Amino acid sequence: MGLLERLGKEWFILCIVLAIVLAKMDPSVGAKGGPLKPELTITYIAVSAIFFNSGLSLKTEFSHLQNGNDYVCAVSHELTSALMHIKLHLFVQIFTLAFFPTTIWFFLQLLSVTSINEWLLKGLQTVGCMPPPVSSAVILTKAVGGNEAAAIFNSAFGSFLGIIVTPLLLLIFLGSSSSVPFSSIFSQLSMTVVVPLIIGQIVRRYIKDWLERKKPPFGTISSCVLLTIIYTTFCDTFSNTNIDLDGFSLLIILFIIFSVQLSFMFLTFFFSTRKNLGFTPADTVAIIFCSTHKSLTLGIPMLKIVFAGHEHLSLISVPLLIYHPAQILLGSLLVPTIKSWMVSRQKGVKLMRPTV
Repeated sequence: MGLLERLGKEWFILCIVLAIVLAKMDPSVGAKGGPLKPELTITYIAVSAIFFNSGLSLKTEFSHLQNGNDYVCAVSHELTSALMHIKLHLFVQIFTLAFFPTTIWFFLQLLSVTSINEWLLKGLQTVGCMPPPVSSAVILTKAVGGNEAAAIFNSAFGSFLGIIVTPLLLLIFLGSSSSVPFSSIFSQLSMTVVVPLIIGQIVRRYIKDWLERKKPPFGTISSCVLLTIIYTTFCDTFSNTNIDLDGFSLLIILFIIFSVQLSFMFLTFFFSTRKNLGFTPADTVAIIFCSTHKSLTLGIPMLKIVFAGHEHLSLISVPLLIYHPAQILLGSLLVPTIKSWMVSRQKGVKLMRPTV
């Protein structure tokens, strides 16, 4: 089974395309005021469902590691060690939630004088503000053989941070639509994001044994709900005849996204391999993926809330929709190279250790 297959995202990418095509064919179905009533079903029910599902699936307890055997003890020790690796956590969270969006902002000041669609450029800024995903960064780190425990912790912790930090970053760098005041945004975030997430965690405490046995497809459930959000977002766009997206801007954005990913992966590699920081090769692998990957599952609902009622919401969402499959594709292609580097470095470290 190939890595891309294991990530299980190919069907989702195809469904995104299908959702956009269906929205183009008859936008009135999912547009505001249409039969699907997205102003109620999407804004409140769908977004709440995604974060309740996230709360239900997020493993924040260690009680399921109580078998007493050597393997479980090793896993528990690994997770505990990862939790105490403060320097690594600071590196990842500062890079992804401070350095990343700030650097993108400076870069976009240069691009603002070009003819690239301004709303796609704003969409690039939203990508920079997003938290890391819980899935792809962990899976790629595991595929390479990196510090999986650190990747799990930083992805989960970054997602929690993102609930508060991401909307603030979006408001700082982009502002919100004039019709949605600051207080309304955060009250809606509390109601549709924070509360469902907490309820999901509470429910998980009571049914975690059942969840461990049955292993419900949390990722698939969230992806299906997310598709409805993407569909209705583009229905709103196509129902607005004033919006025009040129192919040139789209191609340039695609090129920029791949360039940004490669550049930031190189930067995280360069800094995390400095000897004075004391990171192991396995730590570096986790840092590369966790610092540069961005969450679509958390991102799209947040954009829906922060830019509620904005006529260009779908154009703002396009770069994130591109970034998501691009990070999986690029990461998968680089797995053999990064794994080869990590193995050679680990061998080198062992050879340099003095024998007793």
